[in-house]
Amino acid sequence: MATVATPGTSTATSSERRPRGWRGLPVVRQVRQSVGLQRGMLVTGLVLTGIFLLTALLAPLLAPYEYSQLRDPSGPFGAQQPPSSEHLLGTTVGGYDVLSRVIWGSRTALLVIVAAVAMSIVLGVLLGLVSGYFGGWLDRVLVVIADAIYAFPSLLLAIVVGIVLNGGESSLAGGIMAAAISITVIFVPQYLRVVRAETVRIKAEAYVESARVIGAGHWRIMSRHVFRNATRTLPLILTLNASEAILTLAGLGFLGFGIEPTAASEWGYDLQKSLSDVTSGIWWTSLFPGLAIVLVVLGLTLVGESLNDLADPRLRVRRRGGTSPADVAGTSVVPAAAAVPTDREPVKEAGL
Repeated sequence: MATVATPGTSTATSSERRPRGWRGLPVVRQVRQSVGLQRGMLVTGLVLTGIFLLTALLAPLLAPYEYSQLRDPSGPFGAQQPPSSEHLLGTTVGGYDVLSRVIWGSRTALLVIVAAVAMSIVLGVLLGLVSGYFGGWLDRVLVVIADAIYAFPSLLLAIVVGIVLNGGESSLAGGIMAAAISITVIFVPQYLRVVRAETVRIKAEAYVESARVIGAGHWRIMSRHVFRNATRTLPLILTLNASEAILTLAGLGFLGFGIEPTAASEWGYDLQKSLSDVTSGIWWTSLFPGLAIVLVVLGLTLVGESLNDLADPRLRVRRRGGTSPADVAGTSVVPAAAAVPTDREPVKEAGL
């Protein structure tokens, strides 16, 4: 006897709908879900981001020299030396190896990203939960402050924070914390507004009301019921904010408020020192640090935009059948209960 699926039941189990094992991992699932140009953008972004992460983590093994090294046993490197077998990407105006500076600069960028995004998420999510859950005057004050901070120029704020924190001295810890804190102040309003909007919607759901009726406290409701559902879109914002953090760090170094070459390697500082080389035909001192910034920002942006498209049903292209959401929306669906004839509505066939 055939089984008729009704609107209230499902013939497929959750284990059939969601793949198990490594295919169910977040990144792998998004790659399998994407098609065409969307998949190409996502894979390209993941490859560039993966190269950046591996380079930052394995910098001591990949870099031929230290970031502040000026000589080897054979003697000084020499300033503005063209690419050669000893220095694959040449040397800078200060006599540093360009390849080593680029590789070590990825570690500095990664440290700033981790510090800035971690502080932004903690503060933004906490304030967003409190603002959206309790509402009232506290919600209005936090929203006004967030809007005011969001309208402030991020690079100018980074310069001011850098001067206040380290007094103009560009040490490794001072430069990284100055950039991370300034970026955190700019990114907190974004997380606050996203989490607040989701919290306002979730706190009106039936399961939250049920938890409140049985006597659950505010902290338990926010941590067990609201937090998990209100932070699902944060990975999308995280990737976009990571690229913005790299640009802010590079801007600080280019304007002279970054990290000194003897404290750490930083791409923006190397670009600023190589400006005079461009007019002299010395291209290698500025090309490779600038190319590193462009490729890392491009990779993170492609990942963020692709994940955003996949998370939006209106932009996501369906894998099976090649149909788009617009085609599915235009298809009429007849409920199973209406398709089964009843005694009160006999089937009229030709010739009967």
